[in-house]
Amino acid sequence: MNVRIEELSSIARKLHFQVGVERVDQEIERAYRKIGKTAKIKGFRPGKIPLAVLEQYYGGQMEQEVLGRLINETYFKALDDHAIPAVGEPRIVDSSGVSRGQAFTYQAEIEVKPEVTAKDYIGVALQKEAFSADPQVVEGRLEELRTSRAQLEVSARELAQAGDSVVIDFAGFVDGVPFEGGNAEDFTLELGSGTLIPGFEEQVAGMRRGEQREIAVAFPEDYGQKSLAGKPADFRVTLKEIKEKVVPALDDELAQGFGAETLAELRAQLEGSYLAQETSRIDNDLRERLVRELIERNPLEVPDAMVAKQLEYMYANITNRMRSQGLTPEMLGLSPQSFAERYRAAALGQVQGTLLLEAIGRQEGIVVEESEIEGRLEEIAKMANAPLEMVKKHYAGEEARAGLMVQIAEEKVVRFLLDRARITEVPRAALETGKEST
Repeated sequence: MNVRIEELSSIARKLHFQVGVERVDQEIERAYRKIGKTAKIKGFRPGKIPLAVLEQYYGGQMEQEVLGRLINETYFKALDDHAIPAVGEPRIVDSSGVSRGQAFTYQAEIEVKPEVTAKDYIGVALQKEAFSADPQVVEGRLEELRTSRAQLEVSARELAQAGDSVVIDFAGFVDGVPFEGGNAEDFTLELGSGTLIPGFEEQVAGMRRGEQREIAVAFPEDYGQKSLAGKPADFRVTLKEIKEKVVPALDDELAQGFGAETLAELRAQLEGSYLAQETSRIDNDLRERLVRELIERNPLEVPDAMVAKQLEYMYANITNRMRSQGLTPEMLGLSPQSFAERYRAAALGQVQGTLLLEAIGRQEGIVVEESEIEGRLEEIAKMANAPLEMVKKHYAGEEARAGLMVQIAEEKVVRFLLDRARITEVPRAALETGKEST
């Protein structure tokens, strides 16, 4: 086998292959022997079909098998022999076909991981948000906890209003005809929750206990039940009961329901959580600013295959998060295709950033020590409240361990760069959204 490598760009190569006559003839003979064992041709017993007859009836099958075997074996051998960092699948752009007594030639175009050498990454000028605590955030979270323990009690009011939970009977009609799923009895509805179609809850607000009212609405054009989408509808509604939320007092007893001894202790816990979240947010923003600046200083081409793989990773992540909340991508009108269109630029930036951080780590001799991996595994086990041995078993797999090492390495490179950056803390409102200063 002869291979010639042609450089098309920094991220693309064309491989020119030539497989010798002897190898081609061997593969053709091998393919016909295999086919002959099971071939069925009228007038011949299996395994006794003459080669000339097999060639007449099974020439196409032979060629497909030989092409597949020769391309698979020679292509991957060339990648290994020449240390070609291919990404994605090859595209066969030319093939001679296979015939006895003739060499087989083909060409394959492939995308490759670019060789990156980073520059101008020491002493980057960055803006960092100066943390300024907002006391209203903690008070708001206290109020959320208080509201979460609210109890529904029958209201003394006769008129329903937004925020109430009402018990209603309703029957819906389209063109005067009842429709499937359009009626219910003793249905509890929180007014203002947006549970039912637009306009319904707003018209129930203001109803009097025991009142019956005719409500006219229209189904949205994008309503899930196509037979009702965009159509006007009438509902006959009877308001049977009005309930309102009664929230408990903000005191030590409430705090104890959330694992604290006193209200002061609960407030301190919320303040600590708020500080940790804001610190993480600010640090992540600073990291993103650093990576954007590195990309600006080191523009580089990225293979489409690497961007596509990153998009798949991002889509899987968001899908898993949604499912944990009882949602699906379809509920938000998301599909792999629409997601890719919307977030391609973000995926491209993430791949570029990863390549640059990897290059800087290599140039600066930053490596991941075994002790750092062990420490991270202990952190993961503690956060997940899982046995350490179980976590170690998960990360013993080649792919999982490699991913963990990349994550730790990137964090070390980012720390290295931030330690040498010129960072200016500014109020959040003064943060620049564009390019950092030089």
